[in-house]
Amino acid sequence: MERRSFLKKAGVGLAAGAVAAPALAQSLPTIKWRMASSFPKSLDTLHGSAEFLSKRIAEMTGGKFQIQVFAAGEIVPGPGVHDAVKDGTVEIGFTCSYYYFGKEPTYCIDTAIPFGMNARQVKAWYRQGNGAKLMGEFFAKSNLVVFPSGNTGVQMGGWYRKEIKSAADFKGLKMRVAGLAGAVLSKLGVVPQQIAGSDIYPALEKGTIDAVEWVGPYDDQKLGFNKVAKYYYYPAWWEGGPQISTYINAKKFAELPKEYQAIIEAACAETDTEMCARYDAKNPAALKQLLASGTKVLPFPKDVMEASYKAAMEYYAETSAKYPDFKKIYEDYKKFLDDQNFWYRVAENEFAKFMYSRKS
Repeated sequence: MERRSFLKKAGVGLAAGAVAAPALAQSLPTIKWRMASSFPKSLDTLHGSAEFLSKRIAEMTGGKFQIQVFAAGEIVPGPGVHDAVKDGTVEIGFTCSYYYFGKEPTYCIDTAIPFGMNARQVKAWYRQGNGAKLMGEFFAKSNLVVFPSGNTGVQMGGWYRKEIKSAADFKGLKMRVAGLAGAVLSKLGVVPQQIAGSDIYPALEKGTIDAVEWVGPYDDQKLGFNKVAKYYYYPAWWEGGPQISTYINAKKFAELPKEYQAIIEAACAETDTEMCARYDAKNPAALKQLLASGTKVLPFPKDVMEASYKAAMEYYAETSAKYPDFKKIYEDYKKFLDDQNFWYRVAENEFAKFMYSRKS
């Protein structure tokens, strides 16, 4: 399917679909799929977006295409979504590709990489650049069709049991961190820990880990991290615009009528927008509440940012030498990012600096 041409028509198609879907669906088959989510039910932003996606597909097909959503652990563990979809255990999944860093670092580019694109930039790369083509070719090797289906916006840098005054404070720090961030932080002495979302709070409470990064104020407050860690740092330089994706078994996708394929893509695009809106609407109030409860919200010291950037660039050079797919996709990604930053330094940056300095 030609994604770019479809997306240009999506506004007209979605508007018409609200009226035409039931009539259209009369001539189309009834289909029931199962979706495995990588997220717990408690997160109405992440797991809730999977339910939103399922609901929209049902509405656009007059109830003919039903997708039952299962939270992490109900069919497979959160990190098991990739293989469950690839192998046909479920037809569809809702996940973050950087959970599969252990398979190959290239997966992480689909979600977020250190000092990478923000939410708007990654959408531009996918829709107007080579992102959809390059990542599509990569995922096809694993029997997957993948669509962007959400973004949290730039995340927070995590919760810490002790203050981070310099890069030296990272040495020996046991931190729950996903994807390439762990590999980069390990260059600074961090000991990365891969822990499922439901297990993070007890690990932090018991001192099994010293720090944790998750998402941002709204989700983090719901998980209660502020009750067991005092210091909350920003930004998550490893997640400037982390993208959530819908994985579909390639064989199952090919069997669908073309109308259903188009509806899935349109619903994923709508879910992408919906998730961004949810986070932007919910984070401000949560941050105010965290501050009122005594959480110390602090920026990473400049030497931490500089040391982290240097470590990230070293990692990309090393990884590009080992993984041809990573090298091919990262080079295109980085060129697009450099052009984006050239533009963002002009109007976007100056407008933001002025507006964010206003108190009323």
